Amino acid sequence: MSDLLDRVKKNLILEHDQDDALLESFIAAATSYAEKYQHVADGFYASNPMPATTEQAVVMLASHFYESRDGSTGGFFADNVPAAAQVWDTVNTLLRLDREWKV
Repeated sequence: MSDLLDRVKKNLILEHDQDDALLESFIAAATSYAEKYQHVADGFYASNPMPATTEQAVVMLASHFYESRDGSTGGFFADNVPAAAQVWDTVNTLLRLDREWKV
């Protein structure tokens, strides 16, 4: 998780450690979302490598959770509500690339 934490912090341009625990919870939530979206077992990425596209989706989603932690669009998207929807579209597109397509 430390690699993901470093990537999320770089994405958010954060240089302090005060929010690391919060970011780790957002990374855990984003990873869980990825696993469910991709139809893999819970905890799959704890013991399997995460593809680059999935990793990028997790970084983007954890960053979005951080910037929108007050429940609004907040942060970068404060003046552009449709931009927040674009984050979800992009995340889902990235996750779809590594999805298990089973019935």
